Amino acid sequence: MTRRIIGLTGGIGSGKSTVASLLAEHGAHDIDVDAVGREVVEAGGEAHDEVVERFGPGVRTPDGELDRAALARIVFSDEAELRALEAISHPAINRTLCRQVSDLPDDAVVVLDMAILVESNLGRWGVEPAEGYDTVVTVEAPLPLRRDRLVGRGMDPVDAERRINSQASDAARRAVACLLYTSPSPRDLLSHRVCRLLLENG
Repeated sequence: MTRRIIGLTGGIGSGKSTVASLLAEHGAHDIDVDAVGREVVEAGGEAHDEVVERFGPGVRTPDGELDRAALARIVFSDEAELRALEAISHPAINRTLCRQVSDLPDDAVVVLDMAILVESNLGRWGVEPAEGYDTVVTVEAPLPLRRDRLVGRGMDPVDAERRINSQASDAARRAVACLLYTSPSPRDLLSHRVCRLLLENG
């Protein structure tokens, strides 16, 4: 039996993490691609020095850490700058993902959990977005709810709007999805759907 790769996506604040946690509870190996993306640009990460070189010392704090807020203000207000960051960080992310997936058992169910599955080739190591996944699951939530969730986490409302607008639309995610989950939904309903997904595609 070969590894099954589930691509899990959804815009920031959509509730994607809840579905990821349920998949993990049912035995899948969840890899938080967004977390890997943060790690590779942090101080000591594979892409950190190149990010600072490209975007300048203003994205580094006095103690040498990455100033994520400063970097976000640059890249989420200018698409060209966002593409420049991705050109640095995405190859490093894919190398990390390749190592992590290779370390899992041959019969593992692997969830590649990421906000930007549609916009990138993260997790696919060079092929077109969504090609090669056994299943693509997208999670949606109404935009006002997503904004409220982000602000509730302490994000500035303007930054929240920029983050949402920098990502693919719900329609673009639906176009590549095999399954669509909506949020908010009762946890037991989501758990039932996740269990059925794993059983039907096992």
